[in-house]
Amino acid sequence: MSSRSGLTPASNTLPAGEHGARPRVIVIGAGFGGLAAAIRLQAAGAQVILIEARPQPGGRAYQLKADGFTFDMGPSLLTAPWLLQDLWRAAGRQLEDDLTLVPLRPFYRICFADGNYFDYWGSPAEDEAEIARFEPRDVAGYRAFLADTARIYQRAFAELAGEPFLHLSDFLRVAPELVRLGAQRSVYRFVSRYFRHPQLRMVFSFHPLFIGGNPFRASAIYSIVPYLERLGGVHFVPGGMYTLVEAMARLFTSLGGELRCNQAVERILVRTGRVWGVLLTDGALLQAEAVVANSDVATTYLRLLPPEVRPRELGRRLEQARYSMSCFLLYLGLSRQYPQLRHHTIFMPHDYRRMIKQLFDGQGLPDDLALYLHTPTRTDATMAPPGGESLYVLAPVPHLGHGVDWQRESPAFRERILRYLEEQAGLQGLQASIVSEHRFTPHDFADQLRSYLGAAFSLEPTLFQSAYFRPHNRAPHLEGLYFVGAGTHPGAGIPGVLLSAAITSRLVREDLACRA
Repeated sequence: MSSRSGLTPASNTLPAGEHGARPRVIVIGAGFGGLAAAIRLQAAGAQVILIEARPQPGGRAYQLKADGFTFDMGPSLLTAPWLLQDLWRAAGRQLEDDLTLVPLRPFYRICFADGNYFDYWGSPAEDEAEIARFEPRDVAGYRAFLADTARIYQRAFAELAGEPFLHLSDFLRVAPELVRLGAQRSVYRFVSRYFRHPQLRMVFSFHPLFIGGNPFRASAIYSIVPYLERLGGVHFVPGGMYTLVEAMARLFTSLGGELRCNQAVERILVRTGRVWGVLLTDGALLQAEAVVANSDVATTYLRLLPPEVRPRELGRRLEQARYSMSCFLLYLGLSRQYPQLRHHTIFMPHDYRRMIKQLFDGQGLPDDLALYLHTPTRTDATMAPPGGESLYVLAPVPHLGHGVDWQRESPAFRERILRYLEEQAGLQGLQASIVSEHRFTPHDFADQLRSYLGAAFSLEPTLFQSAYFRPHNRAPHLEGLYFVGAGTHPGAGIPGVLLSAAITSRLVREDLACRA
């Protein structure tokens, strides 16, 4: 496998069980993590049943089609494409035979409250020219920043992100080196060592928000994202990111895996300290030698496990943990286009530090807005009717533990966003051009995705909620239970959940091989 991936090769076809039967594995949830784990385990010789509560696979990476418009409802970009190539190779296939990736240029445009903007290209010459427009002295800082984040990337991502960190000793062994790399600093503090201009500090520190992190609290380890983007590019999949979900589902079923949608898990079944299957909400029982949960990790521990086997200490830690922010999303089908928008356009708040503090630690909604706009029609005209625009507007908002009544606040917050886009972001006539509209609130994250507190990215990525301190890929208290996805190691984002699938599937294979 690629040395960039953080994965160590595993041989490993599972041995057949009694009478030549393949070991049965149930995967709960067909998000990117569940799909990837199911593919790897099916390819390794397990008989995998992938259970999804919603009508289609995808989890957070769902798709909405309405009135001739197509919307990605979750992730809108792809980085580290070699992780997908590794996944396809594990199944004996080539990614390029099933999927086209389109590199984006620029990666995104970042707009500031004073009208200035930064086009982020991911190439040295173009990015240095953009930086020089803000502060010529920061070009040298940018070069030093990339050199230092390359070192962090090599150790923390390429070499360590693919390791499971099941024991405290695993973390203690690398802790001194992580301190030398600056892991104890926040991303913002780390970035501020290299850039003088306050807007450039925003440009190179906001990336933890992509995975639910607070730039003023997330470990400097997460400052590698600009380097990761530059290394592998930022990509879009024609037809929308859901095309990737469909390709993964096809790959899984072509290997002989069974995908069941519209079937929700009511309970994970446990007998004498070992998981032996699941109970569905329709009363059906499914047996298995292993269960891999791509369901929300806190929901799984606190609600899907029988009360008598829930680990009390871990349950308390999950109830008291810090969780990521949620999101308020508008999916707008427009009768016109706004050429000034790039494929991804980000509008920064007036007061970055204050807005982030209110988002993560305040009560109620922040005073200011930060917005992330996805305009896929800039790259793929088929996402909207001719002359129209498919526009996805994401506002990061507090999770449900911060006292916002979304039943009451949702209409007013929608108006606030549209007014901002028309009056301050330059999208005149936006409201009059809306011909199709849908929204997704923190309540939908909680109800439709069963996400604890409606958090969009599970646990907040802090130093002491990462690696060993994040819920483990293998449950420590119950034999046969495993986790994959945003809430386990290494964390949220498509690269993180693909790495978690590789880690978890390897643990399942090793454990089942030992039992054979």
